[in-house]
Amino acid sequence: MDFNNKVAIVTGAGQGIGFEICKQLAGQGALVILNDLDAQLAQQACTVIDQQCPGRVHAVPGDCSNMAVINQMVEYATGNFGRLDIAIANAGITLFGAFLDYRPEAFDQVMKVNLAGSFFLAQAAARKMKQQPGGGSILFMSSVTGHLAHKGLVAYGMSKAALEMLARNLVIELSQYRININTVAPGATLTERTTENKNYETAWQKITPGGRPATVADIANAVLFLVHERSRHINGQNIVIDGGWTSVGIQPE
Repeated sequence: MDFNNKVAIVTGAGQGIGFEICKQLAGQGALVILNDLDAQLAQQACTVIDQQCPGRVHAVPGDCSNMAVINQMVEYATGNFGRLDIAIANAGITLFGAFLDYRPEAFDQVMKVNLAGSFFLAQAAARKMKQQPGGGSILFMSSVTGHLAHKGLVAYGMSKAALEMLARNLVIELSQYRININTVAPGATLTERTTENKNYETAWQKITPGGRPATVADIANAVLFLVHERSRHINGQNIVIDGGWTSVGIQPE
């Protein structure tokens, strides 16, 4: 896939899935605005990618649920490169907790990052994309927990299911501007965070029909497919990337 000089924003990209998306986009010619809450992590990620793709990735750190940061990312893209072709709302947080004990402040935090951050990034990006002859592509990062219940993730799963409905609604709002919008729903994925649990990979190998959890490349490959120009007629859809786990739904130990 060729993304030569396409301009993309990716949030939550200092490591894990977001980092891999940025690396693949830059490797295929895109100009990427890499966002992460941790400014040092964002700059380190840019430095690593820059070794292979010089000048292709630019850090704009900050809280991606903050409107000032959202506007800063969009303005950086359009001010420096003249356009914005792709917006990927990858950032999200997971705060485990039983429903009966879940704290309002935890609920608010999950909804602010996972929902509000995605909603208003899409809004700010779409306002720019509608002014472009070619429109653009927007992608939300959902989760298999938006499809099947997972113990301790009631608020998180709720937020991810909402993102898929948001994408469907935006088909009505944005298609007239040549903007398509989709979601991907990763299952268990090997990242720096998940592998802090030494039993994570083994546990998911046992219950995933495909015999392994996903890699970050598995997720990034699907994301790049959906935001590529050749996929523009795919609109309001979701791709589950879980090795078949949602077909059986066995809970991890």
